[in-house]
Amino acid sequence: MATNTVPPRRSTVRTIPIWVGLVAASLPMFMATLDNLVMTSALAVIQADLGASVGQLQWFLNAYTLSFATLMLAAATLGDRWGRRNVFLGGIAVFTLASIASALASTPALLIAARAVQGAGAAAIMPLSLTLLAGVVPAAKRALAIGIWGGVSGLGVALGPVVGGAVVDGISWEAIFWINVPVALIAVPLALVALKESRGRRQPLDMLGIVLAGAGVFLLVWAVVHGNDDGWASTTVLLSFVASAVLVAGFVLRESRTAFPVVPLRLFRSRSFSIANVIGVTFTLGMFGAVFLLSQYLQIVMGYTPFQAGLRTLPWTAAPMVVAPLAGILAPRLGLRALLVSGLVLQAGSLVWMAAILGPDTVYISMVPALVMAGVGMGLTFAPSATAVLVDMAEVDHATASSTNSTIREIGVALGIAVLTAVFLGAGGSLTPTGYTNALAPALLVGAGAVAVGIVAAAFMPGRLGRDQVRVVPGTPSSTGRLPESDASSPVAVQLP
Repeated sequence: MATNTVPPRRSTVRTIPIWVGLVAASLPMFMATLDNLVMTSALAVIQADLGASVGQLQWFLNAYTLSFATLMLAAATLGDRWGRRNVFLGGIAVFTLASIASALASTPALLIAARAVQGAGAAAIMPLSLTLLAGVVPAAKRALAIGIWGGVSGLGVALGPVVGGAVVDGISWEAIFWINVPVALIAVPLALVALKESRGRRQPLDMLGIVLAGAGVFLLVWAVVHGNDDGWASTTVLLSFVASAVLVAGFVLRESRTAFPVVPLRLFRSRSFSIANVIGVTFTLGMFGAVFLLSQYLQIVMGYTPFQAGLRTLPWTAAPMVVAPLAGILAPRLGLRALLVSGLVLQAGSLVWMAAILGPDTVYISMVPALVMAGVGMGLTFAPSATAVLVDMAEVDHATASSTNSTIREIGVALGIAVLTAVFLGAGGSLTPTGYTNALAPALLVGAGAVAVGIVAAAFMPGRLGRDQVRVVPGTPSSTGRLPESDASSPVAVQLP
């Protein structure tokens, strides 16, 4: 007897092209990295418009950086519990609303507050974008996709001063924040369509640890920023330093005793990890503090427009995009120590060079060799330091170790802006055409000294990698995120400032 057979139904599950997932994860991350340095070319214009002090100019950047640094690990933990895509989308929403508030700010205090909230949104975007990307890319293509992701983040850092300068010249300083709104309107529906929801290990959030660390670092930066104005021996500044030390000590004590620490102190038993973090905080302190002052020098002393000044930083900010991948290739052959020492020596040398030549009558072309040295040196540092962070780590600790290092480097950026500007002001400097004459050199030399501490630390880095040690996809300056638990067998880290 004949039987009727029903043909199998064709699957109606749609396959999202890999490039769509890459764009969905990378576009918000590009937006967040762009805003790291997008204000550097606009600070002179904002100062004139809002009547901001030099200290307030620092906080326009530091409010973003500190908020981002102290909340990144917390955001990754919340993503594991509440859903990574949910927290990622929440971060985009917070970032966008804070961008609108920044554009509408009519006083320096309002702009600083809005930038702090922006940093909180970026803290959710940055680590989770990498995790969500890994979840939609096949394992065979994951290294390539994450390499592209790292390149996009580096592009955001490199183009920050250029884009900011172009927008300020062509429209207004407020527009550097308004451009985030249409990007978000594209990014949110794209993420809903292309990125899959996922969760990780549910563990309690160490809120006390986050508060202790955040408050300790904030008070340290606050004391440095206000030292020249209030007096280094003033009660408020001294109490801030003391309170910062107490809070940081409390954070260390808390992390050593809690079952679910934000930063597991056992990670620092690794010599490579510990040295990588010393290098991370010292070279970002020296180099990014210098970027803050030099961006203003190009406009105030050399007379360039914000866009022209941004373009002239590219020999420095764009060079790591080319050099970092090459350093990643060379690391197994030359060893971490050789690359790190070489890169840090170039960076320290570039700051000494600029300290020697920069003055009221300096021409830009004389700066180019030093800018190239700085960019090449940073490129030689990024990939090997990313490798050093993970080289001795168990696979289960890769995400936490990378995120910890990213947090420490962001703190270095904030401290660098505060410390080098304090030296600049203490030497009688001011943001005027004649105010840089004798004050810029001491600040740059202090930056070089900070990088020199990194050189000493790098000399103690273990040399060559074994064949069985971790392979790291070279990235460029910013942060890293947690990979899904199922991806633990394919450890990848991308270091970004």
